[in-house]
Amino acid sequence: MTIHIERNEQAFDLAGAERIVQQIRKKPESVIGLSTGRTTGNMHRLVVEIHRDQPFDASRVTFFGVDEVTGVPRSYSGACYTMLKSEIIDGLGTDEDHFLMLPTQSDDLETDCQHFMEKLQQRGGIDLLILGLGENGHLGFNQPGAPFESTVGTGSMDHALETRIRREMSMSAEHSLGGVTLGLSDIMQTRRIILVVKGTAKAKIVSQVLRGPVTTDIPASILQRHPHCEVLLDAAAASSL
Repeated sequence: MTIHIERNEQAFDLAGAERIVQQIRKKPESVIGLSTGRTTGNMHRLVVEIHRDQPFDASRVTFFGVDEVTGVPRSYSGACYTMLKSEIIDGLGTDEDHFLMLPTQSDDLETDCQHFMEKLQQRGGIDLLILGLGENGHLGFNQPGAPFESTVGTGSMDHALETRIRREMSMSAEHSLGGVTLGLSDIMQTRRIILVVKGTAKAKIVSQVLRGPVTTDIPASILQRHPHCEVLLDAAAASSL
């Protein structure tokens, strides 16, 4: 595991974007997994800016999302599909065949999740996975307690996220909400991982993930065992190391 610390948020965003661009330039048919949220949004937009100012061929790249909210339409602004479309996919001109996402709605989630992974394997497996980190150490919707052997399927969203989605969608408590995610075993089979973390709110969990024991209580701690995992931090997120 290698650790890189950038001096501020702006340098962090650019460093993350440059790593995605470097992967595409190195292997134009790469399979790249992206995460949504406050940590990665600007990073994705910078990839589009670099593509505009210093054009590179992104037409053969397969992008996919690490996880997805279920129980909402894909058109919902908080769906990972919609966020990635607006932040990076449309800006690169990526077509639907090269943008794979887990379902937001399905009559058979288990089968659809398996088909999703089969498509990734048919394209050669995952070359690069960009992962965000939850304040409790979760990866995707793999919350504390998720077994390290878990594979793609349903996961749990945290209470704050569920509350926000219900408020934005005016959903009652009876409406089923959830999430689907790559499992921890799937994540560990990725060729290369970059864990991206910024902000003082994540400083404590960063220290636990990188310096503490490998435990299912902190799912991201499993990354200590990955042979090619890079941790990209801004100075605030690194302040407890």
